[in-house]
Formats: sequence, structure tokens, C-alpha cells
Amino acid sequence: MSIILSLFLIGISLSMDTFSVCLSIGTFNISKRKIVFLCTLVGIMHFFMPLFGSLLGSKIITFLNINVNFLLGIILLFIGIEMIIELIKQDDKFFELNLFNMFLVSISVSLDSFSTGLGLSAITNDVILSGLIFSLCAASFTFLGLLIGKYSHEKLGIYGNILGIILLLVLGIFHIFK
Repeated sequence: MSIILSLFLIGISLSMDTFSVCLSIGTFNISKRKIVFLCTLVGIMHFFMPLFGSLLGSKIITFLNINVNFLLGIILLFIGIEMIIELIKQDDKFFELNLFNMFLVSISVSLDSFSTGLGLSAITNDVILSGLIFSLCAASFTFLGLLIGKYSHEKLGIYGNILGIILLLVLGIFHIFK
């Protein structure tokens, strides 16, 4: 029972960046279909990334010498800059969350679960249970972030969009210098 509680706490902590990013994305009037798709995609990534981390992680990180926080920061800055360009280009059209952007978001917020997979064997050998718990937490926090972001857009209008962009850029910069 304590292992499951530990996995849920890890899943919640892994989902905090997902929540923050989706809070900003939610301010851009995202359709219900895209909300469901993004939640599903983030959940899938949070299932497989720890699995890949536990199976291949140490070999990949040693071989490529990847700093996952820096990579996450670059991706978040890229998405934030794309949002700024869309906001400036067309005031009445919102940021278009296309398939490529959804994939980038889901990969970027799942990178920390990849690195968590490296040390997961210290907690449990059941990577399937871990992946399911991480997936459930991530999909839930994605939905919650998008929902709150959408609500703030309805109440704050373009100022909510600007606030979402600022939050995304700050998160990106934070992860680059982490």
C-alpha cells in the first residue's frame, strides 16, 4: 500500500509541470475534442516514458549526454514564442493547437517521467503499475489545467492569453537554468 501511495505522490509531482503548461494553453480557447486528445496523449506519454526510462534511460542519457531540463525549457520557449506570434498575427484567431504542437507539449511535459524511470526500480519493479498511475495523474492534471485556463480566458479575455504566454515563457526559462 505504501508503494502505491509513493507512486501517486510521484505521479502528482510529475504532473505539476503538465498542469502549469496546460493552464497557459487553456487560455487559448481550445476545442473539447483537442482537450480530450491532448489529455490522452499526455497520459500515454506519461505511461511510456518511465517505462523507456527504466529500460533504456541510463544508456541513452550516457550516450547522448542529454540535460532533460534544458530540453524541456527550449520546447516550452518554442511553444510560448509560437503563441506570441499567433497572438500578434491575428487578434481574433486564437493559437492553433495542431497535432505537432500537441506532440511537442506531451513530450516536453513527459521528459521528467523519463528521468524518473531511471530510478524507479529503487521503489518498485512494477513499471506497468507505475506507468498507469503516472498516466492517470498526468491526464487528470492536463484536463484540470486546460479547464482552468479556458475558464480564465472566458473571464480575462486577451489578458488571460498574455498571462498564459508569460507563464509558459517563465517556465521555459526556469527549466533552462535549473
